[in-house]
Amino acid sequence: MADKSQVKGEVYFEITVVGGSARVAAVDAAIMIEVAVVGPARASVADLKRLALGKLKVRIARERGLLEKP
Repeated sequence: MADKSQVKGEVYFEITVVGGSARVAAVDAAIMIEVAVVGPARASVADLKRLALGKLKVRIARERGLLEKP
């Protein structure tokens, strides 16, 4: 069974560091959905990207009606 919350295309990440915080935006290029997360600037880039990608997958699942809105 396919995971319908999967991103369909490329995902672009933008990381902006201000002081001790890092804002990470993740955009699914195929369906143009964007999410953003904020984490500590000292966190690894891989961890920040993983967090943003997880949020993006949840957002896509909600858009497709697979999850209820909080």
